[in-house]
Amino acid sequence: MQITFLGTGTSTGVPEIGCQCEVCTSADRRDWRLRTSVLVETEGKRILLDCGPDFRWQMIRSKNTSRLDAVLISHEHYDHVGGLDDLRPFCRYGKVDVFAEADVEEAIRTRLPYIFRANRYPGVPDLELHTVDVREPFEAAGLRVVPIRVMHGKLPILGYRIGNMAYLTDVKYLPETEYAKLEGLELLILTALRQKPHPTHESLDEALANVDRIRPKAAYLIHMSHSIGLHAKVEQTLPPHVYLAYDGLQVLC
Repeated sequence: MQITFLGTGTSTGVPEIGCQCEVCTSADRRDWRLRTSVLVETEGKRILLDCGPDFRWQMIRSKNTSRLDAVLISHEHYDHVGGLDDLRPFCRYGKVDVFAEADVEEAIRTRLPYIFRANRYPGVPDLELHTVDVREPFEAAGLRVVPIRVMHGKLPILGYRIGNMAYLTDVKYLPETEYAKLEGLELLILTALRQKPHPTHESLDEALANVDRIRPKAAYLIHMSHSIGLHAKVEQTLPPHVYLAYDGLQVLC
């Protein structure tokens, strides 16, 4: 399994507009973060995890424009769904299957009604929505996917496990019932928004505590704001099996 981190930033991205902090003015490209999205390639399939407003540029930058077999959406916030219209070029291969919970599916239909009308304008994305039930594993492009309940503050959203990899974005905490779904992970992708506590996202210390609880062989932190600190400095403080992900990073699992 190959994992490509297309984006590793929070909803404002990094640099944040108008900010002159040391992270936003850093010359280290690992500190420049587009909105969070991950591409999983395994068993000849390509699965996109979240599709934010930077998706078009992420694809152009990666030069990776082959067929997408499925898109898994964690929740309806704009930084995770704002790029769905830009799936249009991938529809040349046929419909793109998009998986989300029922309320997220409804939000997508409401925001992008022109995609789902009976008489559609030529050239709009050809998306097939599939409803996810967090209580049941499902198949996406023939791959078994286990949905994970994640609490984004008070908002219930989804993480996903594919094989021995799990993607948990926008985490504040996990219900106790969900930890059993995360046993035996090779690779954990997990939110770490900033150094200080936040009401709806894990801080770096909270993320590290969750890594200790879940015990993956390796963990990569995502969805970071400029308040996380400089990549080069923060990574020196992390345990040997925990890393700050950065845009364009590819890892094997």
